[in-house]
Amino acid sequence: MPDLTPASEHRLALAIAAAAANGGQVIDGDQVIDPIAAQMKLRLAHDLRRLKTIQSIELKVKAKREMLPEYRAWCDHLLTLGQETKGIEMPSTGADDVLPIMMVWSIDVGDWPRAIELATFVLDFNVPLPARYVRAAPSLLAEEIAVAAIKLQATGAVFPLDVLEQVEVMTAEADMHDEIRAKLMKAIGFELARRAEDIESGTPDFVTAAERALVPLRRAQALHDRVGAKDKIKRLERALAPPKPPKNRAGTPPAA
Repeated sequence: MPDLTPASEHRLALAIAAAAANGGQVIDGDQVIDPIAAQMKLRLAHDLRRLKTIQSIELKVKAKREMLPEYRAWCDHLLTLGQETKGIEMPSTGADDVLPIMMVWSIDVGDWPRAIELATFVLDFNVPLPARYVRAAPSLLAEEIAVAAIKLQATGAVFPLDVLEQVEVMTAEADMHDEIRAKLMKAIGFELARRAEDIESGTPDFVTAAERALVPLRRAQALHDRVGAKDKIKRLERALAPPKPPKNRAGTPPAA
């Protein structure tokens, strides 16, 4: 669904009004569109145009948070259709960009459960993202969630581990740049490491938690050497290392 020009928006608005007057469907160019889908298409074009006028990222996020509820019922309708037609290709609605864009906006505003819910639909039905997003859906999902997590972790805040693990499972078979998957593995590893650091060092629970954290951290480092996991790996490995035997006054370990 390409961006609508002001003239196209005007024509679509007239078509919606005509359909409302006679109870028929909306004719948009050579497409026959359900009136509700047409309204969603027109609303999205208007909101995208509004977002382009906002320079501040913070204000863009605020605007998206205000806009999202207007699309919820439409997206819920598609999610229900998706459940009813599991494994069958979804037909075009005439407003096919709406749900994937709402997935991205949900990530942008930090609504992780909704983002995962919409992403499941997008991945299940292989819904393409609009060209403006450049990346394929699995890559965008993995990278944007990972970056959001890493930013929070840098402040000492907690990011939902279950969200990161769901994204890992959802994108496990997808082909993406190693750097992107490395970010996701780093985010998972950092969240697990934080949990390990809350446990008393040397205890069995600490050993289990630290070893669990090292798996994604080492994977991240192997995928991308500059991902930034080396220091965390070293700290966990030092904490797991057995204590060195005390030295005698001559500087050598005492005889057995």
